[in-house]
Amino acid sequence: MKQSSMNTSIHHTQRLKVQMQELISHLRSDIGEVTEPKAQALFETSAEVLTGLAKAFADYENQSEGAWRTEPMVARPKGKNTSATRR
Repeated sequence: MKQSSMNTSIHHTQRLKVQMQELISHLRSDIGEVTEPKAQALFETSAEVLTGLAKAFADYENQSEGAWRTEPMVARPKGKNTSATRR
């Protein structure tokens, strides 16, 4: 990816991360305001999912995961399958 398009992408991911953090805070504060256990669990689960998504955005920005790096990945040799054998 070109540097200019990467900078534009980073700008968007940073803005979205801020919005996710605001929603995470809102969800967690509402846990104490509702009394139904299922609603509390829903809010906490939603906050956890968004926390993971915000981390994925940060990993993209930092290119700290292989999937987000711009250099090509090394291909595995054909015919070598590391998964379970087929029947």
